[in-house]
Amino acid sequence: MERESGFYTMKGYSLHTEGGLTSAMEDYLEMAARLARQGGRVRVSDLARMLHVKASSATKMVQQLAQAGLVRGERYGEVLLTEQGAAAGEYLLYRHEVLHRFLCLLNHTDNELEQVEKLEHFLEKRTVENLESLVRRLEKG
Repeated sequence: MERESGFYTMKGYSLHTEGGLTSAMEDYLEMAARLARQGGRVRVSDLARMLHVKASSATKMVQQLAQAGLVRGERYGEVLLTEQGAAAGEYLLYRHEVLHRFLCLLNHTDNELEQVEKLEHFLEKRTVENLESLVRRLEKG
């Protein structure tokens, strides 16, 4: 479906977004990748604790991610990233880190977590890549 140029609501824009992941799915997948990167097991209970949600909500989201082919749910609540899920999760961590570095530089702070969490879902891949180039130049001074 080709989109006409012009203004839309956020829902209107999201209907035309490729990739099929909602912001919530991205949040869970990013956290699963973060936990896996730290070398630990990824469990539904850990996702729930880290994202401040109920275990039942985390279970439902893990089921959605499994249906999308991004994770496999194992016995005892363990969650394993598929190859596709690991690649997507690594990109989400990269996007988060680039945006965090940029906002910290911009605002002269060392923690912009809340803003990053609010903004990261709305950036296209080329914007993130260009932002990383800008951040590198700014960091060099």
